[in-house]
Amino acid sequence: MTETITASSPSGATSPRSARRARSEPKPARQRRSGTRRTIGVRLAQAALLLVLLGAWQLVASQGWIEPVLAKTPGEAWNYFTAAVQSGEISTNLRATMTAVVIAWILASAVGVAVGLSLGLLPTLERIMSPFLDAANAMPRLALAPLLIVIFGITMTAKVALAFTLVFFIVCSSARAGVKSVDDEWLRLSTVLNASKTQVFWHILLPVATPGIFAGLRLGLIYSLLGVVGSELISSRDGLGQLVSIYSAQFRMEAVYAILILLAIVAVVLNQAMNFAERYLLRWQPPARR
Repeated sequence: MTETITASSPSGATSPRSARRARSEPKPARQRRSGTRRTIGVRLAQAALLLVLLGAWQLVASQGWIEPVLAKTPGEAWNYFTAAVQSGEISTNLRATMTAVVIAWILASAVGVAVGLSLGLLPTLERIMSPFLDAANAMPRLALAPLLIVIFGITMTAKVALAFTLVFFIVCSSARAGVKSVDDEWLRLSTVLNASKTQVFWHILLPVATPGIFAGLRLGLIYSLLGVVGSELISSRDGLGQLVSIYSAQFRMEAVYAILILLAIVAVVLNQAMNFAERYLLRWQPPARR
């Protein structure tokens, strides 16, 4: 009888049985459940914010608070999107854009990591090359688009080349910074232990630089998308950027809005995919470092 009364204690009071169960529950399980609740709360807040933004868009467009040519509702953008999906216009141009994005990102990442690590490991070479790299990085990339189009023509190569110039410097800078972040005490300890340069690179320099490299790769993927779309806006045979350019000239703003939202969704998906890959590949790190 006493046990029954204790288990049904008033709200806000913790029964001895509940307290014992809470103490006996493994800490990782409690942390996982707490993390799940926080994740659900964040997702609900994001959904609510999205509904607020769509409602504000609908209100502004329907009330005519902006220029009539710009006053297109979410429903009109959705109607264009569904029609474009059915006709294949979206899938064809999305494929063209993403193909260029992936090619540019892979090439620029490979070259950027190699150059960044080399410069980080060779301080003298870095001092020689640093002014030239900084000057090249300061150039506005979109200003190079006409030049690249003249060189490569209105082809995918021109889009890849422009995106390459954006991604390369991001990844290269991240790799250089990652190598420089190595603790000097570790390097002195490796010297005392008579470790070879190859061992120092694989067991000290590269593991320390890897988180910074992944941060550059994640940011570079988004900039690869920006570079490709920017090139398509200027001149291209296909791609989402070219669709934006065409429909803007025709004042079909509902189509422009739909494509811009699609690009935003693509950017979010790419970023989340890189976050997942980073967590998986860097799972050997403590959670606080990830």
